[in-house]
Amino acid sequence: MKKVIIIGAGISGLSCAYYLTQAGYQVTVLDKGEGTTGASFINAGYLTPSHFIPLAAPGIITQGLKWMLDSSSPFYIKPRIDFDFFKWGLHFKKSATKKNVEHSIPVLKDLNLKSQVLFEDMIDALDFKFHYEKKGVLMAYTNPKSEEEEHEVAHRAIQEGLDVTCLNKEDVHQLEPVLSDNVIGGVHFKCDSHMTPNHFMVDLKKWLEKNGVTFKVNQEVIDFTTQGNTITSVITNKATYEANDFVLASGSWTTPLAKKLNLNIPIQGGKGYSMDVYRHTGITIPTILVEARSAITPMDGFTRFAGTMEFSGNNTLVRKERVEALANAVKTYYQDIEINEEERNKATSGLRPVSPDGLPFIGKTSTFKNLTIAAGHAMMGWSLGPITGKLVTQLVEDKKTSVNVNPLSPERF
Repeated sequence: MKKVIIIGAGISGLSCAYYLTQAGYQVTVLDKGEGTTGASFINAGYLTPSHFIPLAAPGIITQGLKWMLDSSSPFYIKPRIDFDFFKWGLHFKKSATKKNVEHSIPVLKDLNLKSQVLFEDMIDALDFKFHYEKKGVLMAYTNPKSEEEEHEVAHRAIQEGLDVTCLNKEDVHQLEPVLSDNVIGGVHFKCDSHMTPNHFMVDLKKWLEKNGVTFKVNQEVIDFTTQGNTITSVITNKATYEANDFVLASGSWTTPLAKKLNLNIPIQGGKGYSMDVYRHTGITIPTILVEARSAITPMDGFTRFAGTMEFSGNNTLVRKERVEALANAVKTYYQDIEINEEERNKATSGLRPVSPDGLPFIGKTSTFKNLTIAAGHAMMGWSLGPITGKLVTQLVEDKKTSVNVNPLSPERF
């Protein structure tokens, strides 16, 4: 039986383990932490065919410059000397074009739709039940400028064949009565669905262990051994592991690990924040608060309030001012819903692995024949988990992929 080592125990890593195990491989997953924290556990849980516009789009630089030095803004960059971030920023600036958007739309839409189907297939395939609902995602806005921008995206989504409805103020409040009077309308992407990520991650890991996958946690990768165009082993702070194939699904830590193999894969950690409220909120529809760049999700037994984007290096420091901004946004968009001090104090953070052009890196490199990259999914990491695992398995098996992976090449920068 051929051995595969997966570096990273987030949703991409576990999805790769799931499909590789089904294909008959002996899988070992390495993770630098306990494998129980991070963006895969605290994200909004959206499966989003609606998210077909890449982060690198026209106007994002101008908007980002307005926000970047305000530590409580939806988009914050901590001033620092960081050569990797500087290079990533240049790539991002070059990618923020209409041409990149048009190139990315069909790719992201196809990946998201196929991944959503694979999640639904898991409902029947797995021997444990998990929370999955297809209520759509509501984009709720409070000013006419946002309304114009969101309607433009909605019309494009309809052209792309997605199920979308534009709602006026009366309609949006009928759909979600707990919204405040500040909300003047919304766009309902009925094509989207949602889950409870932290519950699914725990249960999927148990399933994988039961089906032969080995997990080695608290093991930080410090180096690789290679022979010609082949990786022979990975060295952690505790042991050395040999395998036939290796998968780098290491999220925001992909860039420094790739450097050990003399590979350039530019990814930056975009920190997001999350708070869970276990009391009744009355929120029934997953909703993105457009101007606040926040995502609210009614999950299995609680409501999750998540959002913001912070580039401050690979750390999990929770900035109080950003938690406060997220909590204050909730008061603006909802009536009679307030996140209390105890709930704010329990806020957590996670790093989204952000590529410069908004597309993930999924594919092999020309340098090493037995290495597959699976990282850089940004805000769509949860949504694209299963399709990533499926594509990685097809690449390891040297089979034709179900999606054209050329636009996702790890060597495109």
